[in-house]
Amino acid sequence: MPVVIVEMWEGRTIDQKKKIAEGITAAFVKVGTPAEAVHIILKDNPKHNWAVAGKLVSEEK
Repeated sequence: MPVVIVEMWEGRTIDQKKKIAEGITAAFVKVGTPAEAVHIILKDNPKHNWAVAGKLVSEEK
């Protein structure tokens, strides 16, 4: 049973999240994994909890 954890910035709609889950599942199905075995965890992170090169993404312009 594959478990896929996706960390991303918050702000995507439910429809966008459904499409992400469908695409990830489809990739596993292509290599022979039953769709029912694919578990996906979507984690929304606010930009103030994410930093790149020592700077919070929320502060970038």
